[in-house]
Amino acid sequence: MKKTVILISAICASALMYVSCSSDEVVNQADTTAVSASVVIDAVNEMDVKTGLTVTNSNPAAKPSETSPAVCANITVETPNGTAYPKVFTVDYGTGCAVNQITRKGKLKITLSGPVTTTGSKMTIERIDYYINGLKLEGTIEYTNTTTVATVPQWTRKVTNGKFTDLLGRVFTNSGTITVKQTAGVDTPYVLDDNIYEMPEGNHTVTSEKGGSLTLTIQETLVKKYSCEYISKGKLKIQGGYLNGVVDYGNNDCDTKYTYTHENGATYTLAM
Repeated sequence: MKKTVILISAICASALMYVSCSSDEVVNQADTTAVSASVVIDAVNEMDVKTGLTVTNSNPAAKPSETSPAVCANITVETPNGTAYPKVFTVDYGTGCAVNQITRKGKLKITLSGPVTTTGSKMTIERIDYYINGLKLEGTIEYTNTTTVATVPQWTRKVTNGKFTDLLGRVFTNSGTITVKQTAGVDTPYVLDDNIYEMPEGNHTVTSEKGGSLTLTIQETLVKKYSCEYISKGKLKIQGGYLNGVVDYGNNDCDTKYTYTHENGATYTLAM
């Protein structure tokens, strides 16, 4: 059995979409909501890390497009101890501004303990009254450099106290840790567009306000290009409620399509 299901537009959505499923189908409405939330949470976590990397790019010769996540944001930099680090960036979107159909409001506070390319350094991203397209995001992302081989930069991305509130007021908490490795663009540290990141391991859990939860575990290395807003390759194992299957992100194309295959062989074609 193969069905086409549009779960959510992670970037331009105005609300979560639902799927009406008959009793013999494996995905019920509650599960679909949790999957939709997890898709959005993953997308915005990646987006905010990308913003952090862009804002903190310290190349003095960089073009404006390489040093600012959006022309509508007001960016300030402080060194509270009077030394080079820690360095605190505040990205202030004010009451709302839109770039490429993405409207953000509120603030991101980005703190560097040292250069993000240096082993042991940490980039911490805090969300302050922060919204993307009306969806409220809370919590902290810690992006810690754990590189042991200079030619393969590596980080851990840890989300704590994550909270996502949709346009209908439903709340989903989330947390998790993944490993991120840079596999392209290492030789051009001040040029971000050629960077490619792989996520070989990790998991995160999304829990609804009603107590239902999904655990998503990397089964096959995920591929994320800096130049693309979406994961383009790899597989996630999804378990929780009625769901027990695998999400496949495809063949490295930069698009919104992916599939979910349930343990009984039923395949659902999805789109973000």
